Amino acid sequence: MPALLGYRWSVRQVALLEAWLARELVGSRAALPPASPRPRGYWRAGQSVLADAAFWRQQAYLFYRATAGWALGVAWTTVIAVAGYVIFLPAYYGPTHPQVVTWRVDRLSEAFAVVPLGAVLLLVWAAFTQLFARASRELASGLLGTGATGPTVDLRRRRRALAVHAGAYGLLALVLVAIWALTSPGYFWPEWALLSLGLPLAVHGWVELVESRPRLRRRFGATEALAIHAGVSAAVAIFLVLVWALTTRAYFWPVWALLGLAAALAVHVGAVLRGRGTRIERLEETRAGAVDAQDTQLRRIERDLHDGAQARLVALGMSLGMAEQRLGDDPEAARALVAEARAGLGEALRELRDLARGIHPPILSDRGLEAAIGALGARSPLPVDVEADVPERPAPGVETAAYFVAAESLANAAKHSGATSVRVRIERRGDLLAVEVEDNGLGGADPDGNGLRGLRRRVEALDGTFTVTSPAGGPTVVLAELPCAW
Repeated sequence: MPALLGYRWSVRQVALLEAWLARELVGSRAALPPASPRPRGYWRAGQSVLADAAFWRQQAYLFYRATAGWALGVAWTTVIAVAGYVIFLPAYYGPTHPQVVTWRVDRLSEAFAVVPLGAVLLLVWAAFTQLFARASRELASGLLGTGATGPTVDLRRRRRALAVHAGAYGLLALVLVAIWALTSPGYFWPEWALLSLGLPLAVHGWVELVESRPRLRRRFGATEALAIHAGVSAAVAIFLVLVWALTTRAYFWPVWALLGLAAALAVHVGAVLRGRGTRIERLEETRAGAVDAQDTQLRRIERDLHDGAQARLVALGMSLGMAEQRLGDDPEAARALVAEARAGLGEALRELRDLARGIHPPILSDRGLEAAIGALGARSPLPVDVEADVPERPAPGVETAAYFVAAESLANAAKHSGATSVRVRIERRGDLLAVEVEDNGLGGADPDGNGLRGLRRRVEALDGTFTVTSPAGGPTVVLAELPCAW
């Protein structure tokens, strides 16, 4: 288990470096999402690693970089060297009498005649380099994620990236076969390059298939991470068997690797099955918590009505009754009672409006989450900076839960934190809606306090996660991640 957790950490560190390279070199928006919090418990920590889809996507990208990335780098360097060799041929053709494909260069005129071939090769390869850069950019964003820098790459762009990857593979295959045919059409050496580059293409295609066809994996009862794991294992197994078939075909050495892949997949399946049992127990707990939270909210509404608006309405009725009695003999006193009743009516209306806003604010239904939380920030006594990146509205239940997480967190920050500013960030992270509220207060918030406990129950009832980080001295960060069908 420590080795598994350490391996996950190592993969994340290398993926962070690769995401930075992708952003700096090819202009990708790749940025790893925040690491998911480790659950309590020895075995649950390992299960969370195996069930983390981002962990498997990062491995798929690193495997692509170690295989296809290396092969493309060698191919790029080779083509540049060949183009330079041909372009500068007039400078050194004399002593060596080089041969360009099947053409032996013996005179200066012949050397100058082949220079345009090198220039054309260089220009064509520059165009291909742009295609490879675009494919790498999309692949990095698709597999490593876009984190908090922007929305997730949509399905159309990811499919286009896969098409570019497949097209580059086919084009490179044609180039290698042409080189083989024009040089020494004996042993078919391009098979090794095609086999090595075909593996990352298969991994890329399988990852896109799993993520674009969720019903396909759900039909077999598999999670996204398990489906990716099974497909990558099958691709690696086929690759090893083909390597064996292209070499000696004697002792079947891939059997040991296949057994290792099968054992790892069996462990993953066991973790998923065990996690489903734990998930059922957790759903039962969160359902009970949701019922308790609902009952608490109903009691709060009843108390607010009884102590607030109902009491004011009773006083209003008494004032109107007294005004009616004094209307004939003391009009001035009756007028004062009516004015008092009107003021009480305004107070009652404000309290009813606040109560209705506490149940479900109208602005949330009319204008969405960003406008509703912006209105919360405008009413807060603290300066509130709202950052929203939600291109589509989530489901109503998720939207309501996200609103109340922000509302309760802002109220707690204003009352207890001693903060001078608050930042609220709402964004889409894959299939999750993330709401993060951070204040620069003194910290030390109790995650098990009444208000935060109610928020946790509300979030967990929707199968989400709720974490509070509040070290002494601050800052306090409240993070809720809610699954949502976009």
